[in-house]
Amino acid sequence: MLLQLNIQNFAIVRSLDLEWHQGMTTITGETGAGKSIAIDALGLCLGERAITNAVRPNCKKAELSATFEVKNNPTAKQWLTEKDLALDDECILRRVISAEGRSKAYINGSQVPLVQLKEIGQLLINIHGQHDHQLLTKANEQRKIVDDYGDHNHLINEVKYYYQQWQQFSNELTKLEETKTQRESQRQLLQYQVSELDEFSLQDGEFSTLESDYQRHSHAQSILNETMQAMHSLSENEQFNVTDSLRMAIENLSTYSHIDTSLNNITNLLNESLVQIEEANIDLRHYHDKLELDPQAYALIEERYSLAVKLAKKHNVSPENLPAFHAELSQALKSISSDETRLLLVIDEIEKAQQAYLVAAQKLSRSRKKSAKKLSQLITASLQDLNMAHGKFEVEVNHNNAKALSPSGLDEVSFLVSLNPGQALEAMHKVASGGELSRISLAMQVILAQKVVTPALIFDEVDVGISGPTAAMVGAKLQQLAKNTQVICVTHLPQVACKGHQQLFVAKLTDGEHTETTVTELSEQRRVKEIARLLAGDKITENSLANAQELLAS
Repeated sequence: MLLQLNIQNFAIVRSLDLEWHQGMTTITGETGAGKSIAIDALGLCLGERAITNAVRPNCKKAELSATFEVKNNPTAKQWLTEKDLALDDECILRRVISAEGRSKAYINGSQVPLVQLKEIGQLLINIHGQHDHQLLTKANEQRKIVDDYGDHNHLINEVKYYYQQWQQFSNELTKLEETKTQRESQRQLLQYQVSELDEFSLQDGEFSTLESDYQRHSHAQSILNETMQAMHSLSENEQFNVTDSLRMAIENLSTYSHIDTSLNNITNLLNESLVQIEEANIDLRHYHDKLELDPQAYALIEERYSLAVKLAKKHNVSPENLPAFHAELSQALKSISSDETRLLLVIDEIEKAQQAYLVAAQKLSRSRKKSAKKLSQLITASLQDLNMAHGKFEVEVNHNNAKALSPSGLDEVSFLVSLNPGQALEAMHKVASGGELSRISLAMQVILAQKVVTPALIFDEVDVGISGPTAAMVGAKLQQLAKNTQVICVTHLPQVACKGHQQLFVAKLTDGEHTETTVTELSEQRRVKEIARLLAGDKITENSLANAQELLAS
């Protein structure tokens, strides 16, 4: 329930701090005094868009805060906990609006996006405005009322789930069909490219070996010549070769090493060199003996090497990366082929989702028709209580399988009404006047409020166009409603105002230069005078005071 509303520098309010009671609170005041000012401020705390003149003239900002008790509101407590905004058993919504139009929102002291004020606000309070009855003529609003009364959220969510599946698969099918021609062209190109690379079949790491073999074979004759010349220089030249010369040098130096021992180190180094040269000469001979000129092998290697370079250039990749590119094209070809398979699967999924949707929509329709029957009886009885003795109300639900799929199902919901004896039921907007629509709306709101439990309800001048015995019945219904939930009602009717457990009076004061709206809680004595004023106008008489006391006593 709403515990407190604090308003600072909002519109023509300088400062207000209002405490709210359990039960029914009525708000009255003179015409133009701003009876709805508290409701407007509360609306901003609940996330409504700020109006251009929200900040009081000559002030930098307006500050508004509303405190709610959530001890007995598990849904709100769960929401606050999930958002890490929980604070004991209270929820404080705060809004700060600058004179430049900038706005900040807070929940329990933490700054939040404006949308979160709206989300939590729906769990704390429900506001019914004086123009709500105009929405009753809208088909979507009529369907929503039936669903609210029938508590169809789980059924609607099921319908919406299958609708979203159906829509998702339908969109995918559209895209697949739109790109079918393009995919076919791409598939043919990929098929050609993959076949060409399949035939060549270059393996990972093969090009490096291929390039090495190609270089070796292309220079084979030169290598043969150079190895022969090297062996000749190292050992085979009888006139002079490195091995014999080195061996002779070692022998000559060894002759004098006993005379000068410093020659020993040099001799040892030369011996090591001789050993290495002899080993190198042996390895060189083995290499030379194995090396052979094979024009046929060279031709095959040259052909494969050249083709690898050519294919790499054709596909704008390096020869080393040709195997990876080949794998990439093969995967792309598989993907396109799988798209064709996917197209057939999607068609099947669309059919399954549509069938599941139709079953869920039929189940929702049956529940709507059941709720519509009960709601028709309740509203008919309520209209007769509200001084429409011959009023008859009927909610018509037509299930139309030919209708395009929608997230709300396949039902067409219509509100039909007959207000006079012998008059056929017709669409509500055709036969009901503004005042009659207002009464029908109020009847619905009272019934829905009993069914759709909200911790607090606000009725902002929903009794416009009602008077006399009807007004007394409206007051009684609102007071009855207040047994289960907090009710706040802005009214101009004494028959409604007297039913409140608490009554607030709104006045507008001016000194010729400044204007200010004030809201005060009325004592019993002042309440009698205010009810008398509502009955008789500004000239309060003994009779009007007596009537006021009688109304309050009843």
